[in-house]
Amino acid sequence: MPHDIRDITIIGGGPTGLFASFYTGMRKATARIVDALPELGGQLLALYPEKYIFDVAGIPQILAKDLVRDLVQQASRFSPSIHLNQRVVSLEEDGGCFTLVTETDRFPSRAIVVAAGIGAFSPRRLPQASAQEWYGRGIYDRVSDPERFRGQRVLIVGGGDSAFDWAQQLLDRAAELTLVHRSDRFRAHGATVADVTAAAAAGRARVLTFHELHEVRGNGGGVRAVTLKDVKAKTQFDLAVDVILPMLGFVSDIGPLAQWGLRVEGHKIMVSSTMETGRTGIWAAGDVTAYAGKLELIATGFSEAAIAVNQAVHWIYPDKKVAPGHSSNMGIFGQSDD
Repeated sequence: MPHDIRDITIIGGGPTGLFASFYTGMRKATARIVDALPELGGQLLALYPEKYIFDVAGIPQILAKDLVRDLVQQASRFSPSIHLNQRVVSLEEDGGCFTLVTETDRFPSRAIVVAAGIGAFSPRRLPQASAQEWYGRGIYDRVSDPERFRGQRVLIVGGGDSAFDWAQQLLDRAAELTLVHRSDRFRAHGATVADVTAAAAAGRARVLTFHELHEVRGNGGGVRAVTLKDVKAKTQFDLAVDVILPMLGFVSDIGPLAQWGLRVEGHKIMVSSTMETGRTGIWAAGDVTAYAGKLELIATGFSEAAIAVNQAVHWIYPDKKVAPGHSSNMGIFGQSDD
């Protein structure tokens, strides 16, 4: 499906991409966001929506999901077109116009800003054959609202940050909470591990180390029970559950971007101080970029987004200056122009 041409197509709907969209509108250019995920927010919503963020300038503390909400509201001021569940497969260029090609659509654009974070990422799935039919019917590898599981018997599989973060969030919501991990070595923050293990010692949860999921069973309505295996004793036992949350990490890849003639090293795009990627008309910002002294922070991504967009707008419209001026003096916000 072809779409109308836009000045800047932004690949990635995380915090950097959302701010790039706002900045494009602020510079009186047209923007579109294309993202492989089913909702805006990138890692903030996919990995830790209920965690507080403390290092966004001017905001003492804010939940990740609320920061996404505010970024979406900010970007919406200029009505960017949003296209989700769009996995990029190629990029074409003809006569000074780029066409971003996804599995289903074609998006023409005068310039591209890559704000793809860690790339297109998807959760690792449970390997058990008996689990596959229950995805979406009791097995959920993405969680956005812990209230959804209030009063239910929840099994969390994993030993990393996501597993322990959600265990902590569900301690006072789930009717029963069990976390299983195939070893006693965790890859989560020590304070979170201590909190969950203390809850287990107090009888508020179960943490089963050296255990793994063996089989999933259910009826037409959803998951009803699992069989867990003790990997040391080689024994098995059944556990009644309503919900399984496999927190096994994500698989990420910058995919076809590596073939676009950009300066790529590993899974990063090497950029200049003006966020240039090595290919005219394409800039990058956020965690997908690398350069000397790079800090992978949301605050850094915001700055890089502004730099990339200002450069792109000037390149598309040479009469528009690179320096945007101060937003407090912009007519586009109903203020007096400088």
